[in-house]
Formats: sequence, structure tokens, C-alpha cells
Amino acid sequence: MGNPTRTKNARDLSSPLSVMVKSQDADTLIMVRNALEQKRVMLAFQPVMQALEPDKTAFYEGLIRVLDAKGRIIPAKDFIGVIEDKELGRIIDTLTLEKGFEALAAAPDMRLSINMSIRSIGYSRWKHTLTTGLKRDPTLGERLIIEISEKAAITIPEIMQTFMAELHAQGISIALDNFGSGYSSLKCLKNLYVDILKINGDFIRDIDVDSGNHAITRAIISLAQELDILTVAESIETHTEANTLIQLGIDCLQGYYFGMPTITPYWQKSDPRQIAG
Repeated sequence: MGNPTRTKNARDLSSPLSVMVKSQDADTLIMVRNALEQKRVMLAFQPVMQALEPDKTAFYEGLIRVLDAKGRIIPAKDFIGVIEDKELGRIIDTLTLEKGFEALAAAPDMRLSINMSIRSIGYSRWKHTLTTGLKRDPTLGERLIIEISEKAAITIPEIMQTFMAELHAQGISIALDNFGSGYSSLKCLKNLYVDILKINGDFIRDIDVDSGNHAITRAIISLAQELDILTVAESIETHTEANTLIQLGIDCLQGYYFGMPTITPYWQKSDPRQIAG
């Protein structure tokens, strides 16, 4: 028979770590909640380039950045997992949309994509921000792209179909992010109102030397062309990856090779022609 005292002591040895992790999570929640209440957020902008003219921007992706009390960016990895299933996650989506509208108003020649979680569908503050932004300037919807992860979209296809139709009616485009998980991906293309496919970066990395990635990406591009859907390759890091994708017929290119996300976009710089990144 085991020693109950030894077993209890073993559990006790692990408890300080558990307490520390819980304490850090709680501190993170407080820090992020305070930042969101005070709207200490901004967008970082990453260019998505035209494949036919790789020196020209097709649109930008706006990525939310949350700031601490001293104005420093809180790394997303430190809080996303803690808040994504809480209302704070919905508030972040709302503030992202708010900042997106501000950016579109500041740069009338720009198209912008922003991310949202399916948990924000039906969230009253997000819907109010959308309605208010479009009421202020209905043309902003024509330059706005809402990105939703492909994995999330297929979990509630009926609700997504209705939601996407409503966005389309207001001129807003829909992008499926991280596309490429298999049969479910093909089914959602058939049933949902999708304008843009952002191909999962796992299929893009080393595409110039990885025959499997080459074949999968070629098939996705071919299918998208048949369905008249724009394609974007994510996570491009090298010149040869970009060239391979251009030869395959990709529409747009995104990744550190073309520019990292920047909090100082071109319309805030002295030279308006300067590409962010």
C-alpha cells in the first residue's frame, strides 16, 4: 500500500507552480481588462501584396495591439488563450473593428482586413460598432474585409452562412483565414459566402522545395480559380517561395518577406507612397 503522506506531499510540491500560473493568469486578465476599458489599443498593419505586381499593395491586414499602462505592447501570446472564451475577447473584436473604421477613414485609397472570432457573432457591442461605422460612411464597407478562421467557420455553418450574407449585403468581403484542413474546407467553400482564401502558412513554408506543399497549394489555387475566389498565401519568408507561388497563379502574397506588421502605416509617414513594413 502506498504511503498517503508521501502522495500528499508530492501533490503539495506541485501546488506552488499551479498557484503561480493561476496568479499570472489573473494578473494578465486585470492588465488586459484595464487596457480595454481605457481603449489602450492600436492596430499594426501588414501589407498584402499583388502577385502580378509584387511592389504594389492589394490591401493591409490590421492586427490589434493591446498596450499596458506605460504604453508598451502586451504580447498577444500572454493573454489570448486566457480571454478568447470570455467577454474580453469580444471587446477586443469590437475595438479592432472600431480602429479598422478609423484607419479606413484616414486612408481613402486603402482596403483593410481585420480578424474576428465567431464568438462575436451576435455580440451587441460589435454589431453596434459595425452599424455606427457604416452609418457614418456607408462606403467603408466596400473597403473592409472580415477575416474568420476556416476552422471556426465550419463549426456553425448555418449561422455563418446567414452572418456572411448580412455582411455581403453591406458591401463587406469575407476572408477565410488558415485555409486548408481537408474535406471540411471544401464543403464550407460550397456553402458559405467566401471572397478570399488565405492559405495556411504550413502549406506555404518551403513550398519551393517541398513537393507536398507545392501540390496542395496548387490544388487550392486551382479550386479557388474555378470558384472565382481570391487567394492569399500567408507566411512567405523568402524570394524563392514568393516566385514559386506567383508561378502557381496565387493572387496575393503576405509575410515577413514583404513586410512585418507596423504601427506606423504609410498614411502616417511623410512619403505617402511608402509601403508599410
